[in-house]
Amino acid sequence: MNQCQQPGQSEEQEEVTGLVCQEDHLKDGQMKEVTVGDQKVLLVRTHGQYSAVGSQCSHYNAPLVKGALVGDRVRCPFHGACFNVRTGDIEEYPGLDCLPSYKVKNVFHPLFVCFPQSLKLTKRVKEMCSLVPDIKHTILLIGGGPASLVCAETLRQNCYQGRIIMVTKDTLPPFDKPKLSKAMNLDSSSILLRSSEFYQQYGIEVWTQREVVSVNPAEKAVKLNDGILQHYDQLLISTGCRAQPLSCPGCNLQGVKLLQSYEDMLEEQNVKFYMNDRVTEIKGENGKVKEVVLNSGTVLEADVVITGIGVIPNSDFLAGSEVEMDSRKAVIVDKFMRTNIGDIFSAGDVTSFPLAIRGDQRVNIGHWQMSQAQGRVAALNMLNKPTKIESVPFFWTVLLGKSIRYTGYGEGYTEIIFKGKVEERKFLAFYIKDEVVVAAASLMFDPAVARLAELMASGHVLKKAQAQ
Repeated sequence: MNQCQQPGQSEEQEEVTGLVCQEDHLKDGQMKEVTVGDQKVLLVRTHGQYSAVGSQCSHYNAPLVKGALVGDRVRCPFHGACFNVRTGDIEEYPGLDCLPSYKVKNVFHPLFVCFPQSLKLTKRVKEMCSLVPDIKHTILLIGGGPASLVCAETLRQNCYQGRIIMVTKDTLPPFDKPKLSKAMNLDSSSILLRSSEFYQQYGIEVWTQREVVSVNPAEKAVKLNDGILQHYDQLLISTGCRAQPLSCPGCNLQGVKLLQSYEDMLEEQNVKFYMNDRVTEIKGENGKVKEVVLNSGTVLEADVVITGIGVIPNSDFLAGSEVEMDSRKAVIVDKFMRTNIGDIFSAGDVTSFPLAIRGDQRVNIGHWQMSQAQGRVAALNMLNKPTKIESVPFFWTVLLGKSIRYTGYGEGYTEIIFKGKVEERKFLAFYIKDEVVVAAASLMFDPAVARLAELMASGHVLKKAQAQ
């Protein structure tokens, strides 16, 4: 059975013969989207051999032909998901599912290739087992975000058959939170990462609207907000972060909101910036916002105040547990996502972890893709399959219809080198520290950032002189 195949899915294939590509039109290290029957296929040539997989990323269906191909791996140009072009396996997040894969062979004439086409090729996941009731072992996942979901799936994909419990204070099982920053009028069913039937099929318990209020490592138990004590054998802390509130007078007035998550572009939309300033007070009338007072003395009229000043790790419930945290209260883990307490792991926005591309510098990166990668690493190490976190951060967004990509970790950069034309809003920016490119950002310049992310992932160091 193919490792991306769902249990029960047949491996039978239907021969579909089609002359789709002349060999001299596809050189080594190149890829092309072709159509075979009613399927669009990504045809790739590496190391003198052809392979073929589905042409669209399993995350948001981006065309992979526009991505970055490095070795046997293609990286999505939009959001950074990576797939093995020989097997279709997903090797980097976001996204959860593998690509359909095809067999490739020469027929009749060495200049052409054709495909035997699989019958069921969409949204396949790796082979997964389910719960065996007689196995008395419980893995408890605190939090209902991407780290917990990928951890649960990875456990089942690697033949863990004990009990998996996911505890989340959300009203829904894991859902696509990044979508909510782009479209807020979505039906809840359209943003679920997996259906309720998925959790039932693979024996994953999801306890919604419940919260862990304390952890007792000595007893291997947690206490829930309803007073119930739940035993665990292994524990994942993946509770994420919450928005940092204002602390000035008036911050509790009605109309003050928290913002969860380029100057010229926004100014053109009548957004005014007050640089090198800060809010000292919010004044109100009848309990509602009326004015915002800045440190410079400027007074701004306002009906609504939205704050976006950072986040706080959701780790208050760990008080007294002896789980080690840093000065910001992020949970400290090693490169295997282990805390200082045996059988307790942590993943996602709540963690402080060693970043491989920065020489294991300890960082806290609150991003969807990193949370998924860390959830996978935690699961494998729970199962005594030593695996290190080595993912390269890849961030994306869309602002006023313009696509922004970012990869690496740019803290402490001392110089920026631009390629393209900033004034035309189509450029690539290299962030330099100690004569090395530590990060890159682009605006409408795909797939440059995806390619750099692949170079970083392969251990390649890009020097300042090369960037120039």
